[in-house]
Amino acid sequence: DSGLKMFVIGNRGDDILQYTLATAWNVSSASFVDSFNITSQDTVPSGVAFSKSGEKMFIASNQGDDVNEYTLATAWDVSSASFVDSFSVAGQESSPSDIAFSKSGEKMFIVGNDGDDVNEYTLAIAWDVSSASFVDSFSVKSQDIFPTGIAFSKSGDKMFIAGANGDDVNEYTLA
Repeated sequence: DSGLKMFVIGNRGDDILQYTLATAWNVSSASFVDSFNITSQDTVPSGVAFSKSGEKMFIASNQGDDVNEYTLATAWDVSSASFVDSFSVAGQESSPSDIAFSKSGEKMFIVGNDGDDVNEYTLAIAWDVSSASFVDSFSVKSQDIFPTGIAFSKSGDKMFIAGANGDDVNEYTLA
C-alpha cells in the first residue's frame, strides 16, 4: 500500500523479484533487493498476489494450472517465503495468467487466456487456497482474447483486465 516495494514475476528465471522504490510508486527509483525461485512448484509462473498483511504470497502457475501459496516469515520479504499448499484451477482455466484477491481474502480471482475469462472462487478460510471453491466465471472475450492481468479498485466496484491481444486495459463496473 505504501508504494515502496515492487514485485515482478519472471517466467524465464522462474522466480519473484523484489525491488525497493526510493520514491513511492516511481519505478525509475527501483533498486533490486532479492528474489525467490519457485522451480520446485512451477517453471512458468504467470501472476503474483499478496495478502493484505504481506505475510502470504500467491503465485498463479501456467505450467501446473494452479495457485501456489507461500508463507512469508517476514512480511513483504520474498526471500523468507516457504511453500504451503496449491490449488488446481485446471477445471476452469488451463492457462492462468494472473491472480487477485478481495481485501478480506475471502474471494480469489483468476484471469486466463485459455478461457478468456475471469474465474471467481470463494475461500472458506481467508487467504487459504486449500479452502477455495469455484463460484462463477465472466467472459472478457469480446474485449480481448488474451487477458494477461487483473486488478480491482480499492472499493471493489471496478475491475481492470490487461489484454495482450489489444495491448490495452479494459475497465468493468461491478454492481
